[in-house]
Amino acid sequence: MDFEKIIGYKFKNPAILENALVHTSYVNENKISPRIHNERLEFLGDAVLELVTSCYIFTNFPNLSEGEMTRLRAGVVCEPSLAKCARAISLGEFIKMGKGEVSGGGRDRDSVLSDAYEAVIGAIYTDGGYEPARDFILAALKDDIHSKKGLRWIADCKTHLQEQLQRYSQAPIEYYVIKEEGPEHEKVFTVELAHEGRILAQGVGRNKKEAEQAAARFAIEDNGLY
Repeated sequence: MDFEKIIGYKFKNPAILENALVHTSYVNENKISPRIHNERLEFLGDAVLELVTSCYIFTNFPNLSEGEMTRLRAGVVCEPSLAKCARAISLGEFIKMGKGEVSGGGRDRDSVLSDAYEAVIGAIYTDGGYEPARDFILAALKDDIHSKKGLRWIADCKTHLQEQLQRYSQAPIEYYVIKEEGPEHEKVFTVELAHEGRILAQGVGRNKKEAEQAAARFAIEDNGLY
């Protein structure tokens, strides 16, 4: 499978990878076994991802406090970060999903991509154990961990952005929901962030709060408001 070449791991049991690449919408639409989708592997991959990043941060940044390590990990394993990793390996092209999900933009939706990325991690761990899963994760996230190491605002981008902007302006930061997509149980919100009449960024999330945090993060990064 071409995807195995992209991720640099050859599965001993290809069926595990196939399972990781099945979205629930495909199962529902084709009326196949409800267990043949990637949610269980996603659950496992999430745990492996947290363990690997926690161990790496603990080992490589001995001067960080518990709270700082927690915030750093949260900034690295968040949905936008994982979706970015998924796009880097063209993961969306390989996911089996229902026609409705595809037409709704599912192949490039952060929530779908990040969940599938965790499922791939779970699949690698199931097939090959801890070391290949660790290598896969760190190859994608190690640079991101180091680049974000000094960013104390990771846990609450909205608060940090407000503090930075208030240094020279008392104008309020405004967040507007400009789009809602997906079924009720899997809504995706797009939020636009404005300040002094200027659009600074957009963010996407599974709820309004998550989308606002994503927009604030992009505003910080795009405008150098560290």
